[in-house]
Amino acid sequence: MSNKQSKANLESLKKQAANEVGVNLGNGYNGDITARQAGSVGGMMVKKMVESYEKGAK
Repeated sequence: MSNKQSKANLESLKKQAANEVGVNLGNGYNGDITARQAGSVGGMMVKKMVESYEKGAK
């Protein structure tokens, strides 16, 4: 997988995670969100990555 494709996949995962936790992310700079919101998005991303890994490992 190319670096551009990896970045696009990660961006897609971030948007999906943000949507699920109710955080409104825009394109580009998102410095106006709180640390709690950013942590929620990051936590959801990790949860989804772990789930994806576990599905692939079985």
